[in-house]
Amino acid sequence: MSLFDWFSFHPSDLAIDLGTANTVVYVRDKGVVLAEPSVVAIETLNGVSRVIAVGDDAKLMLGKTPDSIKAIRPLRNGVISDIDVAEQMIKHFIRKAQGQGGKMRGKPEIAICVPSGSTPVERRAIRDAASNAGARKVWLIDEPMAAAIGADLPVTHPIGSMVVDIGGGTTEVGVISVCGLHLSMSVRVGGDRMDEAITSYIRRQHNLLIGEATAERVKKQLGIALIREGTEPLVAQVKGRDLARGVPREITISQVEIAEALTESVGQIVQAVRGALENTAPEIASDIIEGGIIMTGGGSLLAEISTLLSRETGLPVRVADNPLNCVATGAGRALEDPAYRSVLLAT
Repeated sequence: MSLFDWFSFHPSDLAIDLGTANTVVYVRDKGVVLAEPSVVAIETLNGVSRVIAVGDDAKLMLGKTPDSIKAIRPLRNGVISDIDVAEQMIKHFIRKAQGQGGKMRGKPEIAICVPSGSTPVERRAIRDAASNAGARKVWLIDEPMAAAIGADLPVTHPIGSMVVDIGGGTTEVGVISVCGLHLSMSVRVGGDRMDEAITSYIRRQHNLLIGEATAERVKKQLGIALIREGTEPLVAQVKGRDLARGVPREITISQVEIAEALTESVGQIVQAVRGALENTAPEIASDIIEGGIIMTGGGSLLAEISTLLSRETGLPVRVADNPLNCVATGAGRALEDPAYRSVLLAT
């Protein structure tokens, strides 16, 4: 790529962290301008479908719509499961990020983050959705690399770094050095799997059926990876439908129970990190001992997960500043700064 190509980027160029749970948009020279749920509400009348809400408004409809309206999450496990709906969602977010009317010079170039373990078919679906949504050029960037750049790790230097990005659909573990992924692991465990685990636990232990939004709220209120001795666990009220009697019921649930419900999901994340460390080159491993492990993504906000990871690996672990926006910020910086140009993957 010539130097001219790099300086030909338009002010409207943007980077998108197209997540299973949330989409974050970074606009060139402006930073993160939008962060909304990856949900689209579609109404079908007389065989004709139309989008009636996207993002925050659509998420409010999850589990509450009549038969004519469906609230759809077009991504599962970090990749597109419904390309047509994903395209509509991306179009909406591009227009919203560019401002009223979206009147910018030309079509934007877009950098989109993809799970490091995604297949060529899955990557092509993401590229096609962005192209059909109006991008003049689509770049892909591996999520661990974007997260590392967004967390200000020295990715352009011959210094090894490890990043763990826990998103809604996947957990990405990346070992990075000299603008390259020395090693990456992607496991399809994230915030969604934790929500499902909470739903299953409450159904099994309390015979109570709860919805997706309730499970997410319980995770945010009570979710914890490790109960420390001497601490007083929190409790919360949970409402749902009694499976035996078929009527609404409210129960009290404790943080200890939620920790138990999340044991398997958290254990899979820890196992992925340990697996990556076991396969890391010795010289890079010595750098990681010095720099520790950096956590990004919404899942890094789970209480005590950094403590558990540090205990299991023997390494210092810290959560990045503004972990929810790290991936989008890193992808945006890769668009802006020629020093990172080699991390963008042409499509």
